[in-house]
Amino acid sequence: MYSKFERARLIGARALQIECGAPPLISVSPTMNPISVAEEEFGRGVLPLVVYK
Repeated sequence: MYSKFERARLIGARALQIECGAPPLISVSPTMNPISVAEEEFGRGVLPLVVYK
């Protein structure tokens, strides 16, 4: 379980990657913004980032 701060950091980092040209790991519509894509990836559990505690 991630805290709200870890969740925000992971989604923000992934959204930045997508904005800079990284390919999305899910199928997306052209109207989705990078934050929505990152949130969907997080929700599906396919986010390629981890948090070490």
